Amino acid sequence: MTCIRPSALLVLSMGSLLALVPQAGVSQTPIDPDAARRPLASAARAIGPIDVDGILDDATWATAPVIDEFWQQKPDAGMPATERTEVRILFDDEHLYVGAEMMDQPGYQPIIPTLQRDPNTRDGDALGLMFDPFLDGKTVFTFFFNPGGAVRDMQTSDDGRINNSAWDAAFEVKTRVHDSGWTLELAIPWSQLRFDASAEEQIWGLNMLRRIRRKNEDATWAPMDLRWQIYVSSRGGRLTGLDGLRPGRNLSVKPFVLAAEPSGELQTDAGTEFDAGLDLKYGITPGITLDLTANTDFSQVEVDQEQVNLTRFSLFFPEKREFFLENAGIFQFGDQGNRQTRSGATDRDFTLFYSRRIGLSPEGGPLPILGGGRVTGTAGPLGIGVLNMQTRTKSDFGAENFTVARVRGEPTPGLSLGGIFVNRMETGSGQADNRSYGVDANLQAMNGYLLVQSYLAATEGTTADGAPIEREMAGRISVGWRDPFWEIFTLYRSFDDEFSPGVGFVRRRGMRHGYGTVGVRPRVDWPGVLQLNPYVEGHVFTDLGGGLQTRLSTAGLDLDFRDGGNARLDVTDRYERVDDSFSVRGLQVAPGRYDFVEGSLAYTFSGARPIGGRLNVSGGEYFGGDRRSVGGSFLSRFGHQLLLDLSINHNEIELPGQGSTTADVFGAKLDLFFSTTLLTSAFVQYNEASEEVVTNLRFRWIHAPLSDLYIVLTERRDTAANTVLDRFLTAKFTKLLSF
Repeated sequence: MTCIRPSALLVLSMGSLLALVPQAGVSQTPIDPDAARRPLASAARAIGPIDVDGILDDATWATAPVIDEFWQQKPDAGMPATERTEVRILFDDEHLYVGAEMMDQPGYQPIIPTLQRDPNTRDGDALGLMFDPFLDGKTVFTFFFNPGGAVRDMQTSDDGRINNSAWDAAFEVKTRVHDSGWTLELAIPWSQLRFDASAEEQIWGLNMLRRIRRKNEDATWAPMDLRWQIYVSSRGGRLTGLDGLRPGRNLSVKPFVLAAEPSGELQTDAGTEFDAGLDLKYGITPGITLDLTANTDFSQVEVDQEQVNLTRFSLFFPEKREFFLENAGIFQFGDQGNRQTRSGATDRDFTLFYSRRIGLSPEGGPLPILGGGRVTGTAGPLGIGVLNMQTRTKSDFGAENFTVARVRGEPTPGLSLGGIFVNRMETGSGQADNRSYGVDANLQAMNGYLLVQSYLAATEGTTADGAPIEREMAGRISVGWRDPFWEIFTLYRSFDDEFSPGVGFVRRRGMRHGYGTVGVRPRVDWPGVLQLNPYVEGHVFTDLGGGLQTRLSTAGLDLDFRDGGNARLDVTDRYERVDDSFSVRGLQVAPGRYDFVEGSLAYTFSGARPIGGRLNVSGGEYFGGDRRSVGGSFLSRFGHQLLLDLSINHNEIELPGQGSTTADVFGAKLDLFFSTTLLTSAFVQYNEASEEVVTNLRFRWIHAPLSDLYIVLTERRDTAANTVLDRFLTAKFTKLLSF
C-alpha cells in the first residue's frame, strides 16, 4: 500500500473538494479567446526524488506552483472549464516533470478509446502539453496523453502550420484512473528536448489542453479560439523558472537485427535473409541534430491503404517510414493545407520533396537503401535541413543518390523566407540526373488572421545519354483571411508542361489554376448544433494558352454537432475538357467537352461512443454517364483494448454504349492491445479492381522507450488465380542506447 505524505495529501484533498464546483475565482462571463492576455506559469526545481508511478505523493510536488485556470474552446468558447484541472511542473538536472490531476464528478469514468501508440486522441479524454523551448514556433514539442497512458507526440514548426506526428520521444509516463477523475505523472529527459542551455533566462512557450470527451469539451490554459490547435505556439502562454538547465550529451544509437523469410510467385529466387543496421542521433548544438543510418530497413512499416482512382491524375500515398518523417517539417516545400481549412491545394497536389521517391519503386515496392544522413534544426534565426541518401541496385532499378538542402528564416515576426535544392542522380551505369530548386515566402499577420503563401520552383536535368533537359517552372501566390467568423481565400498557381521534380510529387502539370472561396462560421444555439459553416468555392484550370480545362463551382454546408459529430453536404457543377482518352475500370472516357453536376453527403459519428464511424454517399453525372459511390467505416470498441474497424468503398460507373463497371475496396482491421507496450494488429483489404487481397499482421513489443520487437507478416494474393504473389515474414529487434 502506498503511503501518501501529509503535505501532498493536503494539496490533493483540497483539489478534490474544488472539483465539485466551477473553478474558484473565475468569472462566468465569456472572454474573447483571441484578445485575452497570454498567461504566465512558473516551474520549480525539485527538492527531492520523484517516483513516476501515477500518484502525486512525492513531497516535492507540494512545492510546485499550481496551474488551474482553463478556458473552453468548445462547446462554450471563452467560458471557464466545467471541471477542475491542476497541473504542476518541476525539473531537476536530468528531467522535466509534469504532474496533473484531471478532476471529474464522482461516478463518471474518463473515456479511454485505445492503448495504441500515436492514437487519435479526439475520440477520448486527454491531456495535451505544448512546449516551445526557443519561443519562436520553429521547434515545438507537443504531447497528448489519454487516461490509459497512450501517447501521441509530435514536432511542429512554422507556428503549427507544418505538423510531424511521426516524431517519437523517449520518456516515462504513468496514469491512474480513480473515483474523482484521473492522474498523470510524466518525466521527460532533457536529451529529448532541444533548448538553448546558454541562455541566461529560459522563457518557453507553453500551453495545455484538457479534453472531456463525454461533454465534447476542449479547454486550454492559454485561451484559444476553436480554429487554433494547441501546437500553434503564438497563441500559447509563457513558462519561466527553468534555470540552470544542462542539455546532456544528446547522443543515442539504435541498432537493429532482423530475419526475413520471403516467398511467393514473385520471390522465386529469394531465400532467408539475415540483416543488421544502425541509426545514430547526435545533438550537435542545442538546436541542430545529426541523424545517420546504415543499411536502413523499413520492414515494420504498415502497408499502404488501397485507394480507388476515378480521375485521370496520379494518387498521393503518405510517407510512413520513421527515418523520413522525423524532422520532416523543415523539408516541406510546395502546397500546404490542412483538413480544417479550404485552401485550394495541399501537399497531395504538389510537393517538391516527396520522400517516397527514395527507396521505393513506382509501385510502392521496397528498394535497398545503403545508408544516409541528415542534419536538421535551427541555427540562430535560420531553420536548416540537409539530407543525403544512397540506394543500391536491385533488378531493373540502378543505384541512385538523393540530396536535399533546405533553409528557412524569419527576418521579422510572421514573415518566413526560404529556399530548397533537391538532386537525384544515377550512380551506377547511367548518367541521368534531375535537379529541383525553389524559393518560398509566407506571411502570417494581423493576429494570425491574414495568411500569404508563395513559391517559385524550377526543374532541369540530364537524360541517361547525357542530353540536357530544359528548365521548367512552377509558381504560386495565395492570400487568405480567417478570423473567428469569416473564411476567405484566393489562390493562383502555374505549372509548365514538363515541370518534373525527380524527388517530388505533381498531381497536375501544364496548367494554370485559380481558386477562391468565401465562407462563414457562426456559432448557433440550435438544439445539438455547435457551429455551422456555409461556403462557396470555385476552381478554374486552364492550359498554358488560356484554354479552359476544368471548372468546379461548389456550394456546401458543414455542421459541427455538440456531441462531436460532423455532417457535410456539397453540390458541384463541373466542366471537364478531355484531350486524350483515359480508362476507368475498362471503360474509356473519350476526348470531348463534358459539363455535369455531382454531389456528396457525409456524416461522421461522435467518437465518444463505443460504436461509431463515418458514412458517405456521392454521385451524379460522370463524363456523359453516371456515377454512384457509397462508402464508410464502422468502428467498434470493446473496452480500450480491442478495436474493430471495417471499411467499404463501392463505386459504380455507367457510360453510354459501354455498359457499367464497379470498383470496390473492402478493408478490415482488428487491433488488440494488451497494454501500452504490447500491441497487435491484423489488417486485410480487398481491391476488386486489381483482384488482390493484401494482408498485414503485426506484433509489437515496446520493451524499453523507443526500443521494439516486431514480428510482421505481409502477403499479397491474386484472387483470380488464387496464388500468393508476395509473402514476407519478418522479425526485427531494435534497442535504443542513450549516452
